[in-house]
Amino acid sequence: MKTYRKELWFNLPSRRGLVNITNQVQAAITESGIKEGLALVNAMNITSSVFINDDESGLHQDFERWLEKLAPEKPYEQYAHNGYEDNADAHLKRTIMGREVVVAITNGRLDFGTWEQIFYFEFDGKRRKHALIKIIGE
Repeated sequence: MKTYRKELWFNLPSRRGLVNITNQVQAAITESGIKEGLALVNAMNITSSVFINDDESGLHQDFERWLEKLAPEKPYEQYAHNGYEDNADAHLKRTIMGREVVVAITNGRLDFGTWEQIFYFEFDGKRRKHALIKIIGE
């Protein structure tokens, strides 16, 4: 069995943002030479998420509105965590959206269902963050 590791780096200019990383994950699979196996992709920061869904702008807006209702950014004083940083909502949003995804690799390609794409979702941006791609297989 072989393994391959790659990091993706982000520096989103806004507090929140969504990045489709499907092509970058597929490129890492191609670089790895692994034809059959699994790809793990996870956020390496506690205020960001990696998840799978449809790449449709209306849905992305729905995620933003839904998450803001569940864990509103302001007022900051509503959270016990806030103090040094005002990012308690980002921690909660990450918990809701998840830390990682695992995708099958078949014939050197992501083995997806219709419309599935991989996204990095940042909830406390404006600084350098990263995600990990770990590929295992033959």
